[in-house]
Amino acid sequence: QATRLVELPYSSFDDEDDDDDIAEQDPGVWYPNPPKLSPFSHCVRYLAFLWNLLFLLLGLLTLAVGVWGLLAKNPLSGGERGVPLGSDPMLLFVLAGLGASSVSLAGCLGAFRASPCLLRFFLGAVLTFGGLELLGGLLLLLARRRLRDALRDLLLLCLLRYQEDPDLQFLVDEVQRSLQCCGLESYRDWESNPYFNCSAPGVQACGVPASCCRDPLENGSVPNVQCGFGVLGLGPAAAGAMVHPGGCGAALGVWLRGQTGAIATGAASVVLVEAVGALLALRVLGDI
Repeated sequence: QATRLVELPYSSFDDEDDDDDIAEQDPGVWYPNPPKLSPFSHCVRYLAFLWNLLFLLLGLLTLAVGVWGLLAKNPLSGGERGVPLGSDPMLLFVLAGLGASSVSLAGCLGAFRASPCLLRFFLGAVLTFGGLELLGGLLLLLARRRLRDALRDLLLLCLLRYQEDPDLQFLVDEVQRSLQCCGLESYRDWESNPYFNCSAPGVQACGVPASCCRDPLENGSVPNVQCGFGVLGLGPAAAGAMVHPGGCGAALGVWLRGQTGAIATGAASVVLVEAVGALLALRVLGDI
């Protein structure tokens, strides 16, 4: 028997019926009217925006401090560069500010514009930073002896470059003044500095920085920057009466062991901040 095809008249209601069937089978395929967010979802979205905005401002502030420090020591217009850019400590502020502000900006725009792409980028960056922090903490615990050696090498480098980098000079002075120490092992370590060595031609020859002195004010109101001059040429008893004879290596180790609780609290606070930001971004992403 021959198959007979019957042509039925076309109606526009057929397409609407097909769309309704598709929506009923898979609600995620097509929505004629997107569902409205609940008041709680709106609050989470605004909170995520403000949370990331705060850290965006902090990141920009850190970036501005780093750029200001680089320009202060290495002016763009003429002059000789004071400190190599690759070894400048202020470069860490620039990199940290760029990273924090970029990630926070993605979180802000992702929450404000309801962009899944930006929110996923923000989540990926936060998880990456968290993983690196966890890895760094594990390495510090497993390589504590190497960390102490690296810290000693860093202190020795600071002594050698004391006069060349204002940031290192400020750091060394603050450590020696607050911990009441001088040099790495003893005040004699300043002989390795080319400016304080006894064979140096300057007025600082055979001396130590003023931050090593026991009484840098010398009963006055202004510190005497020459209180450490000539100390390396004295005997141990006479030098010990003028400057702190003990080195900063052991004193810094004792101080760090005493600050273990504060360091752990700071690390936990950083992890908590990152976790809150990630949870807010996940909630906004789920609502989208």
